[in-house]
This record gives sequence, structure tokens and C-alpha cells, in this order.
Amino acid sequence: MIVVMKRSASEEDIQAMIEHVEALKMKPVVLRGTERTVIAAIGEERFAGAGSLESGPGVDEVLPILAPYKLASRELRAEPTVVKAGSLTVGGANIGVIAGPCSVENEEQICATARGVKAAGATALRGGAFKPRTSPYSFQGLKEEGLKLLAEAREQTGLAIVTEVVAPDDVELVSEYADVLQIGARNMQNYRLLECAGKSTRPVLLKRGPSATVDEWLLAAEYILDAGNPNVMLCERGIRTFEAHTRFTLPLASVPYVQQKTHLPIVIDPSHGTGHTNLVTAMARAAIAAGADGVIVEVHPNPDKAMSDGYQSLNLPQFQEMMRQCGRIAEAMDRELG
Repeated sequence: MIVVMKRSASEEDIQAMIEHVEALKMKPVVLRGTERTVIAAIGEERFAGAGSLESGPGVDEVLPILAPYKLASRELRAEPTVVKAGSLTVGGANIGVIAGPCSVENEEQICATARGVKAAGATALRGGAFKPRTSPYSFQGLKEEGLKLLAEAREQTGLAIVTEVVAPDDVELVSEYADVLQIGARNMQNYRLLECAGKSTRPVLLKRGPSATVDEWLLAAEYILDAGNPNVMLCERGIRTFEAHTRFTLPLASVPYVQQKTHLPIVIDPSHGTGHTNLVTAMARAAIAAGADGVIVEVHPNPDKAMSDGYQSLNLPQFQEMMRQCGRIAEAMDRELG
């Protein structure tokens, strides 16, 4: 439920309502606007207590939140959330651009990529230190050594670091080095990991599972929000369908649809969504035209020699051209990259 306080409500009225919500065994989430304060009562809705909320001092009205995801819902917060992490801003007038290799391989590779993507206009560096792979024999990442290399790349360029965390026990370690915690598609419904990320102070980039519905995706985000972390970015990276001409099917209709349902910003991953280098730039352009708040793309200095996902990675000149084209689309949308 949403408790809308009157414009004339005092701080004592607001605190009294917070205590009342807690007494009903629900969690109060306070949103202070320029004109009035709204208190969301999250948890098991006890309709017997709704009347007592309505009659509280300073209360204007009490409204139900119909969506199953309460904190992520537009019903709770109409204004879009803007997430900031170092050099990265996602949402509002800014379209964040996150670029870098699938995997951190060595210092020369990650630092050269960081310098190249920054020169082209990227606002954050991605790179996997922990790599959950389908096969146990595939390259699994450099782990903490990879995190240290990412930190070195940030030191050289100033770019915010986005990297994946794959287990609850790793959240604290990855948070020491990363500016944004990425939760991959395979872990979208790893609820212990979501809760741990929610207790972190780092923003979270939550990828959609390949077979997940939009409601399941938003409910996964709800776990992070409910644990106390308001800085969540959704990432559409494609879903499994019967079509085989691309690695996944990238449903860009999810951009305007999700924006109608949630205040959280949405980022598009055209690299995983297509699986083909020659499709990435076109889908990045289309994502921005559809209203996406950011894009995350795989970039490698020499994709032919990449240890993972080279077939869907742009080289640096290709990324530079993508940024030129995407910049023109962003301008047409009255927004800007970066």
C-alpha cells in the first residue's frame, strides 16, 4: 500500500505513520518529494489495518500497489530513477555506454581496451573476472587477479568498472574493486545472491534470464530493492526462442514496455542479444531509438584472439563508428551519450 501524506503533514505525523506501518509488521519505505511525502507499506498486506492507516494524522489517502513488484513499480514512484556510479550515469538525459571485453585476459588487453573505449566516448568499462561458463573446460576468468587489473584500468582512465559477481560469498570481494555489480542471466533468480547484492552499497546491473518473463525479471529486481539497495539497472540481453539465426532474440519492445511498468533504468546488451559482430551496431542504434537508458557492448582489441565471445565483440575502430552513429540517434532523441 502507498500512504500519501498531506502537504501540511508535519515530521511528527510522518514518523508516527512510519511507526504505525512497522506495528502492522510491514516495511516502511519513505519517499520525500518537493511537495509531499509518500510512505510505501511493503510486505503482507493486512486489509484489517488499512483503515487505521487512512485515519492516521496527516494522511491524505491510502492506495493499493497492484503490481507484484512493489518497490520497482511505477505506482510507487512515477519519476524515473537515475543511477550514478563514478563516471557512469544511466537514466534521465544520459545514455550510459558500458564497453569492454567479455573476459579480462591480461593487463595489456584490458588497459588498451579501456583507453580505446574511453577515447571513443564510453562512460564505463566492462570486463569479466569471474566467468560462469556453460562448459567447465572453458576459460573461467582470472578471478581476483582480474579484479586487480580492472582497478588498474580504472586508475589509468577514470572509467567506472562493471563486472560480474557470481556467488554471494564474492559480493564483498568484488565490491572492493568494482563500481557496479553485474548479476548475469544465469543468476537472475539466485535469490541469495540478489539479497547480498541488495545489502551492498554498489549499484547493480541485473540481466534478464534467457527464459524469464518481464514480471520474473522485475521481481528479481525487487529482491535487491527490498534488501536496501535503490540503485538497480535492468539489462535486456535477449531471450531464448525457436529462432536460430541469432544467439538469442533481442526484444527491443521490452524497453518501452518495462518503462511503463517500472521507474528503474533499462540497459540493452546487443552483443549477447545477437551474438554476431555485424549486428551489434544496428541493434545499439535501435535500442537508443527505442528509449533505452544505456547500452553494454563487448569490445576487444583483437576479437579473433579473444578467450571468450570474440565472435560478438567489436574491435576498437568498429566501436568508435558505433559511438558516432549512436550519438546522432541520441541527439535526435534529445539525449546524449555519457
